Amino acid sequence: MSFGTLRFLGTGTSVGVPSPGCTCEVCRSTDVHDHRLRTSALITTPGGRRILIDCGPDFRQQLLSVSFGPVEAVLLTHEHYDHVGGLDDLRPLTFKRPMPLYGLGRTLAHVRERMPYCFAADPYPGVPKLDLREVGEGERFTVGDVTVDAVGVMHGQMPILGYRIGPLAYITDMSRIDAANLARLEGIETLVVNALRLTPHHSHQTLSEALALIGRVAPRRAFLIHMCHQIGLHAAVDASLPRGVHLAYDGLEVRW
Repeated sequence: MSFGTLRFLGTGTSVGVPSPGCTCEVCRSTDVHDHRLRTSALITTPGGRRILIDCGPDFRQQLLSVSFGPVEAVLLTHEHYDHVGGLDDLRPLTFKRPMPLYGLGRTLAHVRERMPYCFAADPYPGVPKLDLREVGEGERFTVGDVTVDAVGVMHGQMPILGYRIGPLAYITDMSRIDAANLARLEGIETLVVNALRLTPHHSHQTLSEALALIGRVAPRRAFLIHMCHQIGLHAAVDASLPRGVHLAYDGLEVRW
């Protein structure tokens, strides 16, 4: 039986953990599980192809933590800087061919606006070559040897995308999901979903809201991501979670 892998390149929120200037017990922790780069993940398919989900400002550092090799495509959840701020660092991965970037039309328009030098008629030699490919909520498309489903969720008032690949679903920055998109998660075995902190936030799930979603979806296991320092110490929080649910951490790799 062939398996794919999911490597968590980063599991932190927009400022990462430690949070600059903060002296709370999480930010002062010497436990490496409490040190979180901005959220991103690298999926390796059963056929051996690699797909990146989001490419934030820590991407160069994250790339150095894995063996260098081709990446088939990048799946963008939305255009906030902590999810796209590292796109220029795709340069060494685009020497041989342009990198396909999948995302909502609005997200890709922001990429084009922020990186106009990549799309000039006569681009400067060495800029990353990016191939923008629009997908919509509920759309199914193929990347390499896998089929990907775009799952629409809300990030406050902003529609963004999560992604499902077979038995794996990856959702970040979500505050809520409607019934139609929740149905697209039926039958998954591994759910990755955001849990910012314990107290309410206007555009992100809390830990209790994430656990409620996991209860509705009922995957075999779930991993929590996009956490800020207010989530608490990794060791204590992880030990308190229901069976099969874990706080993800930078560098964690799981089979799916």
